Amino acid sequence: MFKKLFQLINIFERMDPRTKRFIRILFLLTIVAFVAFTFIHSLKVYLRNEENKPRTQLAVLWTSADPDVARNVCFMYTRAAKRNQWFDDVRLIIWGPSAKLLSENAGLQQEIRAMKDDGVELQACVVCANRYGVADKLRQLGIEVKGMGKPLTDYLQSDWKVITF
Repeated sequence: MFKKLFQLINIFERMDPRTKRFIRILFLLTIVAFVAFTFIHSLKVYLRNEENKPRTQLAVLWTSADPDVARNVCFMYTRAAKRNQWFDDVRLIIWGPSAKLLSENAGLQQEIRAMKDDGVELQACVVCANRYGVADKLRQLGIEVKGMGKPLTDYLQSDWKVITF
């Protein structure tokens, strides 16, 4: 094998300079074409995988009237899930006693605004909000107040991950 290699080197060394230059350029172009083809192929595979990747979706159902649960568990996880891109879509659903708590607690309202600024979608159950008389207050906070029975059912029956606090 080495003998054949040395024979090729000798043949190459005996060639005229123009032929050597042509072979070198041809060799370099072959390497560049191979690298370019490999890069383009890898890029196509990556993009195809990204296009087929399903969206990850999280619905956080907040029902607790406990401000410690809200601040130190529910809000902390929900905001981190969005900021750290653990999920593509993150929704916080305000349901039941949490609606009343949020309407009365300025500190929690401030945290809700920060979550909204981070891209967390905020929704509240209109029936719950009306029962507590806080629907308008929640709307003023930029929360979408609407019927939530069907949307929550849809989340539960689809690929959404649903967690409750």
